Amino acid sequence: MTLGLLVVLLLILVAEFVNGWTDAPNAIATVVGTRTLSPRKAVIMAAVFNLIGVLCGTAVAKTIGKDIIDPSAINLTTVGSAMFALIVWSTAAARVGIPTSESHALVAGLAGAGLATAGADVLVWKGWEKVLWGLGFSTFLGFLGGLVLMVAIYWSCRRVVRAKAARVFGWLQIASAAFMAFSHGLGDGQKFMGPFTLALVLGGMLPNMDHIPWWVIGMCAVVMFLGTSFGGWRILQTLGMRLTKLETHQGFAAEVGAATTISVASSFGIPLSTTHTISTSIMGVGATQGLRAVSWGVTKDLVTAWVLTFPACGGIAWLCVKIANAVSGAAS
Repeated sequence: MTLGLLVVLLLILVAEFVNGWTDAPNAIATVVGTRTLSPRKAVIMAAVFNLIGVLCGTAVAKTIGKDIIDPSAINLTTVGSAMFALIVWSTAAARVGIPTSESHALVAGLAGAGLATAGADVLVWKGWEKVLWGLGFSTFLGFLGGLVLMVAIYWSCRRVVRAKAARVFGWLQIASAAFMAFSHGLGDGQKFMGPFTLALVLGGMLPNMDHIPWWVIGMCAVVMFLGTSFGGWRILQTLGMRLTKLETHQGFAAEVGAATTISVASSFGIPLSTTHTISTSIMGVGATQGLRAVSWGVTKDLVTAWVLTFPACGGIAWLCVKIANAVSGAAS
């Protein structure tokens, strides 16, 4: 265990913590926005089911670790720079209440750092193809999932007394929020196991990326749990209260639509943005009430943040590699 490897591993764990902190609202925004659960209870539930989700798969982790940039062409500085870029960007966005995508930040950071280290040949098309699939899943399936479920609920409950339906969907929404938290852990929680294992390989502590050690899975799960426990209240307010006005049945539809999309994508190793998916699912639910039901001003801010994430994180990571190389060259 060298000092350089230790620093990179710590940066990865900090990035995992930030992911739990800034992405926790994605799992609980709707259940808090409908006042089905208090913020404290919702955060505890999200933390627990995030933890369970992280422990339930490694397909996305292997995509991030092996298929975004060529592991044989990079070094520890590459991985550390990507993590630093994610931490800076996500923390800054969270402080102003903008829910950015850690998935996009991670792949953009790896790409920028990889380009600075080894040029364009470092990019692996197999993984970027999955990233593009993820963009499509999160945008279109997220929106359609929320919209179709909402239409189905309106049709199946058209003769049910509204007060009775509200009570039933209150309980159902707790279950759907737990499902959303689980899917977040299954998808986003895995994304940092990949770089952690990759760093161990680059540092000479593991032979290859074929197997992710159980202790790496457990450590990432615990750090995600701790990050989620801190919540992210300004982001929660944006998603749960400002994007569109939600009732319990609408929150249920948005969560089930988003969580199903994320879980299916994760099973195929597709790195999907939880933020992107739940946001578009909420938009789909709101759209059933008419276009005016969605706050398109907030939507524009979200889209702007998503678009800026790729060049911002890629640029920060690229610059970090160049500075690190210049400093090490001057020192030698």
